[in-house]
Amino acid sequence: MDISQQQHIRLAELLSALSHALDLTEGQPRGHCIRCCWIGTQLGMTIKLWPDELSDLYYTLLLKDLGCSSNAARICELYLADDIGFKRDFKLIDGSLPQALRFVLGHTGLDKSLAERFRAIIGILKNGGEIARELIEARCHRGAEIAAKMRFSSAVCDAIQNLDEHWDGGGKPGGRIQKDIPLFSQIALLAQVVDVFNIANGSAAAVREVLNRSGTWFDPDLVAAFIHLQGQGDFWGILAEEGLPELVLDLEPAKAKRLVDEDYLDEIATGFAQVIDAKSTFTRGHSERVAVFTDMIAEELGMSPQRRRWLGRGALLHDIGKLAISNAILDKPGKLTDQEFAAIKSHPVHSEAILMNIDVFKDLAPVAGGHHERLDGKGYPRGLAGTDISLETRIVTTADIFDALTADRPYRPAMPVSQAYGIMRKDLGKAIDPNCFEALQAALARAEAEVA
Repeated sequence: MDISQQQHIRLAELLSALSHALDLTEGQPRGHCIRCCWIGTQLGMTIKLWPDELSDLYYTLLLKDLGCSSNAARICELYLADDIGFKRDFKLIDGSLPQALRFVLGHTGLDKSLAERFRAIIGILKNGGEIARELIEARCHRGAEIAAKMRFSSAVCDAIQNLDEHWDGGGKPGGRIQKDIPLFSQIALLAQVVDVFNIANGSAAAVREVLNRSGTWFDPDLVAAFIHLQGQGDFWGILAEEGLPELVLDLEPAKAKRLVDEDYLDEIATGFAQVIDAKSTFTRGHSERVAVFTDMIAEELGMSPQRRRWLGRGALLHDIGKLAISNAILDKPGKLTDQEFAAIKSHPVHSEAILMNIDVFKDLAPVAGGHHERLDGKGYPRGLAGTDISLETRIVTTADIFDALTADRPYRPAMPVSQAYGIMRKDLGKAIDPNCFEALQAALARAEAEVA
């Protein structure tokens, strides 16, 4: 789709759709960020924020979890656990010592030997405060960094950076206290607690949890404003409506149409590629490298600059479905079980589903969904073969395989380009399109000659 010809692509619409990928990473039911956006924006209007403040709050709420993937690998390493389930359940505790202890005992190394589990639990109990600070700091710092690269204001970035600070100074990572905590951070955290407890246990539990955390996690005045808000009209009924995403897009901050041009769309795709690749130490930079190799192949094959730019976004987002896969599987050094491999094979399905719900990326959804298909029909998830696989998909597949072979992986180190070429030649006509492979070689050879 040529953005220059589509003047009604709103930033809010694009980010609300992409926020579903963040929900997957946090183990939250679909629409978590959107529900938080509605709750928090309503609260902002209740306390009479100015329009420009409401706009910054709105985008803070949609993007509060931008850094969510950056601590996933570390959670798996420390807790010997599924990071997605861990994150989902962690949001249901209040941080008190009894709850924290029960959580650690109930989530650490459940499928490991008693000795492994014991060592992990002792390490966590001994260094719990520092571990929590490390995990939260990684998440918040990375989220703020990506938000800045996506052109959001310093107020939005600062709010994401301080999302997990508590009113009494007991939060992380900086232990900021009371009015030193950005107001948007306070609202976003309160909205998150409301949604998580409402989904898990109902509205009464959500209200009770907010009241219990008044004066510790939350500003008592903000809690009072929320209690007033939730008692007005059909607050909880609206929150449960299937049409809530449309209501969120109809809120005043979204009506101020911040349009997305070609350059901005590239930056948003790159930002989300960084979210994807931060999930595993073995995929850092993968999506951006695949985009580079994709563009080199497409140029060699004579694609127009506009088509190459379009395809580059598909390459950047081809693995967005991996945000739904636990790092316990993604980073596993040994052979995957059948069940684990089935989970891996689901990631293109997730990628396609996410992109299909975004008008500007809808045409790229089949490319992302098909990048593990093979010409011989032995790929996944659909077993497509031959001409059923588009040229664009074949290009991304070739770029993806090349980068996977020449980068470190949990089960083996990176291999030299010559060795990667040798392996790829064995799959020509089976997994890899010969023309795409030849184009890759020619493009890399020309690039190497230009550098020399």
